[in-house]
Amino acid sequence: MASGKWNSSTGIRTQKKVNWGQVKRLGLDEIAKHKGHKKFVTVVSDLEKGELIEVIDSHQQEEIAEVLLQQPLEVREAVEEVSVDMWGGFPKLIEKVFPNAQIVVDRFHVMKAVNDNLNKIRKQVKFKIKIKGAKWLLLKTKKT
Repeated sequence: MASGKWNSSTGIRTQKKVNWGQVKRLGLDEIAKHKGHKKFVTVVSDLEKGELIEVIDSHQQEEIAEVLLQQPLEVREAVEEVSVDMWGGFPKLIEKVFPNAQIVVDRFHVMKAVNDNLNKIRKQVKFKIKIKGAKWLLLKTKKT
């Protein structure tokens, strides 16, 4: 069961699952509330169950930590893995809140970075050498 809560001392609104249960693999990601407004929320999810746990109305490391630290220590210690994007603030936050968790960069963000860089290289090479299908040459699966 989920509930919404406004914390008047921090000004942070959270949507939270009342009982996290035994979460082992956690996902942390930020999403824009409104496109182009630079207002972000932090989404916390159980990766094994594919369930939303919390939506924290902030992207500030201290505010996110304050909300997550409200979970009992035994719940936070049970988290073995936290999957994040490449935002620099998440590792410090995870070390503080989830002491036993391994930090994993989620594959979506890794592949996006790889593809962006491959496209830059492909565009640079394209002007020097004409290779038909250059974009897909490195992305294709090797035939066995």
